[in-house]
Amino acid sequence: MKATTGLHCLVTGATGYIGGRLVPELLDAGHRVRCLARSPEKLRDHPWAGRTEIVRGDVTDAASVAEALRGIDVAYYLVHALAGGSGFEDRDRAAARVFAEQARAAGVRRIVYLGGLTPAGIPVHDLSPHLRSRAEVGEILLASGVPTTVLRAAVIIGSGSASFEMLRYLTERLPVMVTPSWVGTRVQPVAVRDVLRYLVGSAAMPPEVSRAFDIGGPDVLTYEEMMRRYAVVAGLPHRLILRVPMLTPRLSSHWIGLVTPVPRALARPLAESLRHEVVCAEHDIARYVPDPPGAPIGVDRAVSLALRRVREADVTTRWSSASLPGAPSDPLPTDPDWAGGSLYTDQRERAVDASPAALWRVVEGIGGENGWYSFPLAWAVRGWLDRLAGGVGIRRGRRDAARLRVGDSLDFWRVEEIEPGHLLRLRAEMRLPGLAWLEMYADPDPDPDPAQSPPADRARGARYRQRALFHPHGLLGHLYWWSVSPFHAVVFGGMARNIARAARRLDDEAAATGAAVSRGTASEPPASERSASERSASERPASERPASERPASEGPASSEVPEDSRPPGPDAERENP
Repeated sequence: MKATTGLHCLVTGATGYIGGRLVPELLDAGHRVRCLARSPEKLRDHPWAGRTEIVRGDVTDAASVAEALRGIDVAYYLVHALAGGSGFEDRDRAAARVFAEQARAAGVRRIVYLGGLTPAGIPVHDLSPHLRSRAEVGEILLASGVPTTVLRAAVIIGSGSASFEMLRYLTERLPVMVTPSWVGTRVQPVAVRDVLRYLVGSAAMPPEVSRAFDIGGPDVLTYEEMMRRYAVVAGLPHRLILRVPMLTPRLSSHWIGLVTPVPRALARPLAESLRHEVVCAEHDIARYVPDPPGAPIGVDRAVSLALRRVREADVTTRWSSASLPGAPSDPLPTDPDWAGGSLYTDQRERAVDASPAALWRVVEGIGGENGWYSFPLAWAVRGWLDRLAGGVGIRRGRRDAARLRVGDSLDFWRVEEIEPGHLLRLRAEMRLPGLAWLEMYADPDPDPDPAQSPPADRARGARYRQRALFHPHGLLGHLYWWSVSPFHAVVFGGMARNIARAARRLDDEAAATGAAVSRGTASEPPASERSASERSASERPASERPASERPASEGPASSEVPEDSRPPGPDAERENP
């Protein structure tokens, strides 16, 4: 038998929340990692990408799965449709069968799957479609003939997880809550750190072990108690919670979608899974992956750790890291007559009396709490309309307040391409009768205006270019473009003007303090991705810095995003459109 260290591991779902965190854990444990992804470019900017092999493929395609499993010892199956429209159970079933068959043919030593904890004594047909599908996938993998570890978890608590974001926003935004009856259901949450520890440890299980394991933390409590515990840990006042039995999971998903960034398509399966009690029946996993002192982690500490990550803007992956069902995935067409159809464009360009570095910093910092630099009401209304249509809306925010990487979600956009210091291309994930992109370029101005940028000035003279593109689907798509095009001068024109102003203001502030604006190149990783010892004192969050290094104006690390990591927002200086 091969040694348990230095195994060759395949990770599917590496663009998702758990997969994106598992890869570096496996690498740190001494394993070699290959990632299977439909869009490998989404993994390009992860700090661990250079240490892994990334291959293109799809779990529903037998040929690509077979190639990805070649020479693999341990295969991690971390993909799930999560109620991605009608027929998602059939797609999950088909994908699991393909993976199981190809893993057996390739001689894989072990499959590891993260599924959902199912309630005891409840018939399978009475489970929510989400839980029923996860249970079926686990059974298919266990029947593959390959030794399989199925880890069954309930609510996962970690910065950026969908369950945590739902808990966080419900508790923080609603001091008085009218809630459905499922908030009285008992659950056994588990910290994401423990989930990752069990996943990594499962690679070393002996070959005779092939079974499911329940994994959970030490606390069993109702969802209502979890919200109250969250409020205490977060330092919030006491929350008043009133239960209303007529709120079904379907209605609850609409309510969750309005209050939290979690869209209705994702909120519904999460709410449905809380209809029944989900408590671990055993803790046999500890026989094979022993718990270190202080583990498993309790709810209070798990919430505290997650909040610290959020407040320090150090969230490595989020629930929105993976594309949601129904979101457009086609790359930007290079041919204007792509597929024989139309491609509408709105282009803006202007000289900017600021350094290219300052302009790029504003471009890369766009969205989230920094806003979109024009007509906030129009962006908010568009976000609400998208939520009402079942889309993601504009409240997903950003993973990091100042830095972006390919694959990041950004409100109702996703980063399709980023060339540090030059190009940011966003692909729309809002509900549209077509496909849409937004490009922003920051470059040195090849012909700066001497009146604006005299030679004595400090490297001023940038050129900002902005291009919105729309590929309509059918007549409705054409009608949509022509109905919104009259507003483009206000929205896109104002956006270009205010981005230029924000860049100039950023340069002025840097000049006043004698500091230089960093352009942020690919060779310089963001502070959130460097170790504490590698960060300068000014980059470290307050909790990592001694009191002697903190400016007098800096209080405790309690704000969600450090202000000094943000470019000036659109409200700092806005021209009325």
